[in-house]
Amino acid sequence: MAGERAGKGAAIIAAMAYAMLWGGSTAYLWATGGDWTSGVFIAAIFGLGLSGLAWLLTRGAKAPRLEVKRPRTESGAILLYLATIYAVLFLGFGMTWARQAFAPGPEQEGLVLGLKLVAHVAAPAILIVMLGGKLGPITQLGLVGRKFWRTLIVLGAAILAIICVVTPSLKQISGIPPTFDVMIWALPLGYLWMTLEAGVTEEFLFRGVLQTRLTAWFGSAWAGVIGTSVLFGLAHAPGLFMRGGPGVDGWSADPLQVIAHTIAVLSPVGLAFGLIYARTQSLLLVILLHGLVDWLPNLTEFVETWR
Repeated sequence: MAGERAGKGAAIIAAMAYAMLWGGSTAYLWATGGDWTSGVFIAAIFGLGLSGLAWLLTRGAKAPRLEVKRPRTESGAILLYLATIYAVLFLGFGMTWARQAFAPGPEQEGLVLGLKLVAHVAAPAILIVMLGGKLGPITQLGLVGRKFWRTLIVLGAAILAIICVVTPSLKQISGIPPTFDVMIWALPLGYLWMTLEAGVTEEFLFRGVLQTRLTAWFGSAWAGVIGTSVLFGLAHAPGLFMRGGPGVDGWSADPLQVIAHTIAVLSPVGLAFGLIYARTQSLLLVILLHGLVDWLPNLTEFVETWR
């Protein structure tokens, strides 16, 4: 009973803290002339709409509870990794070096993907094993008994519909042009590439590794989802600030505005994926859905790179 009360308390505190953080970030964007409307829109669509739909679709999901033997130690180690090696070596120097080592093209994209796999998957996996944790529970597919297929199909269709309506993806694709000879290979390979580059890398680190540890540490699935979502958003800030520029969504010469953007716009997306993972414990499911979010917006660039 004491553990349950502590878990509920952690969830309430996390929810209140997130509401203030998201509201403060949105207010800062409004006060400094930033794009605050995108945060409101994304929060409504992903934070409320898709999260609510995911809740309904995963009702009755029989997901096992993932045990973490030393949640405080493992959480601290992962957070330290994110604040040092990940933020400084990977985001600060590694990605900048990769973009400069090769001109835009297949070689550069291959190098970037390799670095992402090391920083998001290999290094965290090694760290967890060194701390005595197990990778098996993280990587379980969850194809049976967790409402996998209906969640993938319905949410996947909803995500694609939203992307087509609210982003210029279709207009950009029309300029390729989208002939049959191009689309027959670009559509499937583009989805596979984005699922690997964005889905596998980010979901393994943030949902499979970090969220499970924070959930066990706080004794609350909701606190784990919220904490991970904030860190998921903030993780995009260094790269956006250092390698962005005019015309890049969320970039600003003001680093606080960039941070506010990642919290206001990106953390609600993390809430949706975090809820799905908490309800199903299927890493494959969130990986596939994440790939759909990045698929069409990056398809034109993928074709230009590999054609």
